[in-house]
Amino acid sequence: MRRWVAGAAVVGVVAAAGGGFALARDGGPEVAREDVRIDVVDGPGDDEKVTLDASFYRPEGLGPVPAVLLAHGFGGSKRSQAAAARELAGHGYAVLTWSARGFGESGGQIALNSPDYEVKDTRQLIDWLARRPEVRKDAPGDPRVGMAGPSYGGAISLLTAAYDSRVDALVPSITWHDLSDALLPDGVFKKLWAGLFFTGESDGSTACGRFLPELCEMYQRIAQTGQYKESDVEVLRASSPATAPPVKAPTLLIQGQSDSLFPLDHADANARRAQGPVSVVWYQGGHDGGEDESPLLTELTADWFDQHLKGLDTGASEPFTVTRATGVDSTSGRTWLRAASAKTYPGLASQPRELPLEGAEQAVQNPAGGFPAAVSALPGLGALNALGSLGSLGVDLDMPGQSAAFTTAPLGASLRVTGAPRLTVKTDRAAVLFAKVYDVSPDGKASLARRLAAPVRFTEAGEREVVLPALDYEFARGHRIRVVLGTTDQGFAGPSAPATYRISAASALSVPTVPGLATPAGRPPAWVWILPLAALVVSGGLLVRRRPKGSFEPSLEGVPLQIDGLTKTYSNGFKAVEDLSFRVEKGQVLGLLGPNGAGKTTTLRMLMGLIHPDGGEIRIFGHKVTPGAAVLGRLGSFVEGPGFLPHLSGRDNLVLYWRATGRPMAESRLDEALEVAALSEEALARPVRTYSQGMRARLAIAQAMLGLPDLLVLDEPTNGLDPPQIRQMREVLVDYAAAGRTVIVSSHLLSEVEQTCTHVVVMTRGRKVADGPVEEIVGGRGLENVFLEIIGGGV
Repeated sequence: MRRWVAGAAVVGVVAAAGGGFALARDGGPEVAREDVRIDVVDGPGDDEKVTLDASFYRPEGLGPVPAVLLAHGFGGSKRSQAAAARELAGHGYAVLTWSARGFGESGGQIALNSPDYEVKDTRQLIDWLARRPEVRKDAPGDPRVGMAGPSYGGAISLLTAAYDSRVDALVPSITWHDLSDALLPDGVFKKLWAGLFFTGESDGSTACGRFLPELCEMYQRIAQTGQYKESDVEVLRASSPATAPPVKAPTLLIQGQSDSLFPLDHADANARRAQGPVSVVWYQGGHDGGEDESPLLTELTADWFDQHLKGLDTGASEPFTVTRATGVDSTSGRTWLRAASAKTYPGLASQPRELPLEGAEQAVQNPAGGFPAAVSALPGLGALNALGSLGSLGVDLDMPGQSAAFTTAPLGASLRVTGAPRLTVKTDRAAVLFAKVYDVSPDGKASLARRLAAPVRFTEAGEREVVLPALDYEFARGHRIRVVLGTTDQGFAGPSAPATYRISAASALSVPTVPGLATPAGRPPAWVWILPLAALVVSGGLLVRRRPKGSFEPSLEGVPLQIDGLTKTYSNGFKAVEDLSFRVEKGQVLGLLGPNGAGKTTTLRMLMGLIHPDGGEIRIFGHKVTPGAAVLGRLGSFVEGPGFLPHLSGRDNLVLYWRATGRPMAESRLDEALEVAALSEEALARPVRTYSQGMRARLAIAQAMLGLPDLLVLDEPTNGLDPPQIRQMREVLVDYAAAGRTVIVSSHLLSEVEQTCTHVVVMTRGRKVADGPVEEIVGGRGLENVFLEIIGGGV
């Protein structure tokens, strides 16, 4: 794919907002805009005249060019697509945007993209384009034309292409296949989204705004009773690609993974029904919100049009593309996203794996009035799920006693589920249930995968297959998959009569997989190459320099640490450390003590070569400490808090950290460090985001112990730990030093220092005021009392 695109995306915006996409480019022709009023005739009898408010954008100085009809999302107007149209025209397309009937300044009433109304309108817009000299023609009356739009605009794109063969390519996004299935899935009324859909355009003068009266009446009747007529289903299906002729034009279907209005199965159904070339893209966002993926989606859209309208060899979209969250930027909090692609579209049931479920038959209650109800997906909550396949971050709420749960055994390896899981469920009576998939971590914490729920209607007692929400989600090693079947959901209208159901899982859980869905290696940004190159140049300069005189003192080769006359004054004149001297021997656990501001952390940072002292020197095993000194490889440290990637497991974090040192993995002595830190395999397999404060601290200690350094330096290693965890940490440090190594601990917990350390150095106002073995300094009086006396805080 080419890289000229850098702008906004094909996006859908819900309820009262519009939607659109924009293309950014470098250079290009000037764009002229012409506002026009286009008269159309529609209605079942072709006797209703409507004037549509439209704008025509054309690139100046070019010959006849392909055209694009750019439709807006529900609640929008032609203005929603103005910036997108101008940029697309600048790339060499004639673009027509318009306000659909019932929206903006156009006449008429909203008919939900009916073939008798909106589809007839768009076909006459194509006629209008065919009369424009700026538009390339395939034949008289047949312009070279594509269509695109989100949500409501995506549906009119599909329906127009179904009924008018002149549409040459289309890119519908986050739209429906069967509107009755979207608003009445399995016969269950999706009351929350339907309410936004039908009342979001009201100005207060009417209940439903500019909807056709019969559509408003239908909605109000269903909303009051939760019941629908077969004729209602027929009306909704008539405005659906499901009942239109199959689309033959090349189609790029873009669907959101955070979309409880039009889930992924709608794009799947549109793909299976199409008779022309089809590519499918699942991206992280959708009607519920999510990450901004504008550059990728815009590039895919532009390439699709360039290939199928201009005949360019763009290497357009693979048959199947999924965007996945691969991590979090620790500086900005934004999610890292990458696209995985496959050479064929697998559908929603590819290469299923059978996972046995644990859980006996369970009794659940449907509360009177269907309240309180469980909460799964709500409009806008996708923004809380920005990590996508890294896990759900939102509020997941199942009411006690209202759901049955069936869980797999812990996974022996990570499992990427791509598609719609299935299982057979048995009930003892007719019921409406809401099926959800949870990710259960080893500590028992459960999060709702993708925040989606699928309603399931049992018309009688017995068994039926339950199709769970389609998703692309990775379950980590050691996690379990839980299927929850609840009796209520805030977004739907369920039965109001109280009832008790007995529910059991009658089969294993079948989970679809697409092993060939590979994420290609991306091209790293320039700084990834420039910085190492610069470091290499600097390192080369350091290597060719002569070793400074006195950089090694042979008589101190066996001494882990000796500090002489260390002094540091900051630029504001504050003297943090003044004439500090002490020595640490092998096998000692030294406690570096002092009140806040005593200079402890500054001393440790100079010890690690992070800042320069103004005077004095530090020697580790006889070598003078300078930034980048080779002897620092014999030192392990944990100062000012650990930094871990939350989506990676504990083990993966440690491996990544060691690889960053550039040393061979064999030298990490990882298993030995883990044994000393007392971290289990079960804990190491879990993502760090599931760790408690104590587990994070132990992982940080294990990280500092990688390579089993001869000198270990720890700043407040017990910070945030509870008493049992503190005791475990004490044992870890004592065991480490007992092997002939040396540990330096800076801490405010004097009782722990007294039990853990063999020696102490006490500092105040940057100066050493006492040092020696703990037993000699304490003298049976308790370290706290002695400490306060030494620093002047005692009697």
